[in-house]
Amino acid sequence: MEMKLVAEAADETAYEGDGGGYYSWSTSKSPLLKDSKLGAGKLLLHPLGFALPHYADSSKFGYVLQGVCTVGLVTPNSTKETVVVIKKGDVIPLPSGVVSWWFNGGETDLIIVFIGETTKAQIPGQFTYFFMAGVLGILRGFQSDVVAKVFGLNNKEAEDIATSQPGALIVKLRNGIEFPNASEDVKEKLYGAIDTPEPEADVVVKGGGIINSLTEKDFPMLVGMGLSARFVRLKGKAILAPSYVADGSVQAIYVAKGSGRIQVVGGDGTPSFDDEVGEGELMVVPQFFAVTVIADECGMELFSITNTSKPVFEQLAGKVSVWKALSPVVLQSALNISPQLDQIFRSKNTERLMIIPPRS
Repeated sequence: MEMKLVAEAADETAYEGDGGGYYSWSTSKSPLLKDSKLGAGKLLLHPLGFALPHYADSSKFGYVLQGVCTVGLVTPNSTKETVVVIKKGDVIPLPSGVVSWWFNGGETDLIIVFIGETTKAQIPGQFTYFFMAGVLGILRGFQSDVVAKVFGLNNKEAEDIATSQPGALIVKLRNGIEFPNASEDVKEKLYGAIDTPEPEADVVVKGGGIINSLTEKDFPMLVGMGLSARFVRLKGKAILAPSYVADGSVQAIYVAKGSGRIQVVGGDGTPSFDDEVGEGELMVVPQFFAVTVIADECGMELFSITNTSKPVFEQLAGKVSVWKALSPVVLQSALNISPQLDQIFRSKNTERLMIIPPRS
């Protein structure tokens, strides 16, 4: 079956208002989202923008592209709210069913991209949100007399509780409002920096860039979510070496900054995708397809997720690649090359380079 690989920017506007907006990737423009049971959206909060408390039918990561955000989290059956403050370069896992709210108390816009799985979603390829308040709020859907009886209120109080908030999704709050500070007694790690300075990165290639990963080792909750995340920063003209996910997971790659070229090769040995990509675009890489990325002169940054909590990336270049593992006679016979070229080929694969710096 032929797969249509595309790189697209968010093309649907779910909401726009004074407080900000929410945008998503449609399955009509990005059909592999539906086929792979993945989804993606982008949240914009202007200063004093407040995303009303809600939960979703899908587990996902939120990656902060710009700004600072105060986030409130309430897990199922919990009687306590946990508050965290996240900033540019941070990533926060959000399991399905967890209630969250988002507030921009800063002076600049906040932008967060969400990418996750939609295995149990109502609509494959899309996140569906359920709001606790506002014109789309759950309480608004129940009869006021039912709300009154459930909470022990009179009918007027019940009506006010359910209908006083005229906003939907995102509202702009008044100046001077003070939201809770970050919780101090948090035992479980709830977010982390994935865009780090070079010395703190998981993989550092001098002159080439960095790679950071977040898996179940960093966040045990990811086991239940079935997700992991990766961040790649490529310097100008650097190449992310070809690789594929050997465990059969699917990748969704978002261009967080800059531009470059992505090449994807499937099982027929021909390019399934070979095109320029730019900031704000998202693409899905199917199971077992090999992918490489070449940054433009100004470099680029990529945030990606895989739908497993413990991905296995198989490198197709360097000393840990399959080429180094194959015995000489097998490699020579497979590629139909001479022993001399075999030796040259192997000598060029002596380093463990996941990123190739620009060749001089």
